[in-house]
Amino acid sequence: MADRGELARLREVTDTLRVQCPWDARQTHRSLLPHLVEETCEVIDAVLAGSDAELREELGDLLLQVYFHARIAEDEGRFDLDDVAAGIADKLISRHTWVFGSEEVPDDLRVTWEQRKRAEKGRTSSLEGIAQSLSSLSRTQKVISRARAHAVAVELPDEPITAKEVGQQVQTLVARAQASGIDADVAVREALRDLEARIVEAES
Repeated sequence: MADRGELARLREVTDTLRVQCPWDARQTHRSLLPHLVEETCEVIDAVLAGSDAELREELGDLLLQVYFHARIAEDEGRFDLDDVAAGIADKLISRHTWVFGSEEVPDDLRVTWEQRKRAEKGRTSSLEGIAQSLSSLSRTQKVISRARAHAVAVELPDEPITAKEVGQQVQTLVARAQASGIDADVAVREALRDLEARIVEAES
């Protein structure tokens, strides 16, 4: 495990680039978004490839994005990297009272996590806080997971299925949609809107 010295060194390098490199100096949160998405996807590719060398490199590229976004915020007097680190550390401690406190380990950790997150943020619906920028499939998975974690009274299929079957069936549906002139991504998003409406109605 790298010592804290290397993290400090990366911070110094990032700070220097932000001041002395014209390209780095003009970047904003928004201009960096394509790079953030690309680096995240490359981390996923490295994990799936099973290459430690690739994963180490891609995690470094992703870490650079975190450092740069924090530095941009610091330049604008909003927050800095230490605030980011303190925020996530405090959040992890407060949500893991069975580790950092005296509580017993909950029977369902996922449900407990979601309930505490909802209470902490003052959310009134299980759908609040789900990123709109997720892919249609990822957002659908998140919506269904939230609905189940919060025991929302909506009917959801739960017949067992293997990962291979999921992949094959999704691929088949996409192929059929394409052959029928249907945009599968749009179709999934439209179906998701219907599901979200049912969840909101069930929660009211």
